[in-house]
Amino acid sequence: MLNSPLRVPRPQLFKYVEAVRTAPYINLIYIEPAIDSAAWELLKTREDKAWSLVDSTSFIVMQQLRIKDALTTDHHFEQAGFIRLLKSE
Repeated sequence: MLNSPLRVPRPQLFKYVEAVRTAPYINLIYIEPAIDSAAWELLKTREDKAWSLVDSTSFIVMQQLRIKDALTTDHHFEQAGFIRLLKSE
């Protein structure tokens, strides 16, 4: 995000990131080694999918927190059994 393809000035990006980091309704999750390892294992077992490490890490965290709905347009979340709330046209 800090290398914005939209050419958003860095000070504006920092304000946005700080707003996200301090919002009381957003829970930041820092990835622990066990989650990272589980995400890598998931990638290895699903070589048929074009999932990224970020995708598989998200899937592991969502499974652990029993989150079913994903606010994303990424169809990989549906492949992993989640409900994709945003459909790209």
